[in-house]
Amino acid sequence: MTDLDKLRYPVGPIDRPPTPLDPAARAAYLQTIEQLPARIRALVSGLNDQQLDTPYRPGGWTIRQVVHHVPDSHLNAYIRMKLAVTEDEPAIKTYEEAQWAELPEAKSGPIAMSIDLLDALHRRWMAFLRALPEREYRRSFVHPEWGRVPIDEAIAMYAWHSRHHTAHIEQALSTVNSQL
Repeated sequence: MTDLDKLRYPVGPIDRPPTPLDPAARAAYLQTIEQLPARIRALVSGLNDQQLDTPYRPGGWTIRQVVHHVPDSHLNAYIRMKLAVTEDEPAIKTYEEAQWAELPEAKSGPIAMSIDLLDALHRRWMAFLRALPEREYRRSFVHPEWGRVPIDEAIAMYAWHSRHHTAHIEQALSTVNSQL
């Protein structure tokens, strides 16, 4: 892994675990997802605009863009999982996350709205996932790039996504703190 790759993937590349997950592994992944809003809120609390506009790596998104990206991504994940439970292997649509991160509210908008959205979304998402009967975790959606994705696998992927972007914010904060 190159130095740039280490900055891009501070927790390592995404790994697609074998599924179905055992209940203990699923519970650990769900806990990671559930704790994300509070973790992000704690990391960015008290940052000023200049600090929020610090990128996590050269050419990377800023803290602000990462904070806005996470609920965009997790809203899509929540909807994909609900589609998987209510339809037979639905084909889902992707979105251009890099372009979404360049939209005005993601580039310069206040982060409180996205943190509040993330908090509410994760409460609803966890209520949905924790109420599913065991067999439902095997239901899947079809992603144009990833192929068939069971809900169990998506849970693991979004736990990774949570750790991945938390680490990006921590990287950017090390830059912010070195400038103080």
